[in-house]
Amino acid sequence: MIWNVILFVLMGWVIVMAFITPAPQQVIGEASRIFYFHVPQAWVAVVGFVVSMVASINYLRRGRLTDDDRARVAAELGFVFCLLATVSGSIFAKVTWNSYWNWDPRETSILFLLLIYGAYFALRSALTGDEKRARLAAVYSIFAFITVPFLVFVVPRVLPSLHPSDSVVDSAGQFSMSGTTAMIFFPALVAFSLLFFRLYILGVRISILKRRRIEESQL
Repeated sequence: MIWNVILFVLMGWVIVMAFITPAPQQVIGEASRIFYFHVPQAWVAVVGFVVSMVASINYLRRGRLTDDDRARVAAELGFVFCLLATVSGSIFAKVTWNSYWNWDPRETSILFLLLIYGAYFALRSALTGDEKRARLAAVYSIFAFITVPFLVFVVPRVLPSLHPSDSVVDSAGQFSMSGTTAMIFFPALVAFSLLFFRLYILGVRISILKRRRIEESQL
């Protein structure tokens, strides 16, 4: 209960303060307010894929289908937040570059990420047998995650991009945001992370209950 209250307070703080304070990037203007939502969405997508990879490793080590449930739920949430980051980034692109899609390196890399994890769900739906599905999906999840740091952190920084750079950390490795921006941005990171874990816990509980009901019906 306490975590729900904290999540409600933090998310409310972020939503209100994001629109009553000056825009975080004065050159870009009002469109830069999406920064408070777009970056945490991308961050949580990475968190989801990390959790899915760890749960997949645990499944291969222990062979418990509950770990497969955890991997699937985390991947689903990571995919949803990745999609939200793509949509919010497209809205920003339309306002600032007059086009929803420009095949910018960041846009292209996140599209590849969506396709990679979309294939993960296609693989799961194509396989029959819980153990076979869990085993092959776990292997795929581990190899899929190898692409995440490359697509999220490397490609957008080594190729020329229209995307604003140094939004959080400048080229010298120092925080480049003002105090007002920081007091909204960091609570946003915490709020979106809490939202992910609350949804993750609920998703895992539902999956476990469904699995138990199926097992009981087969007795």
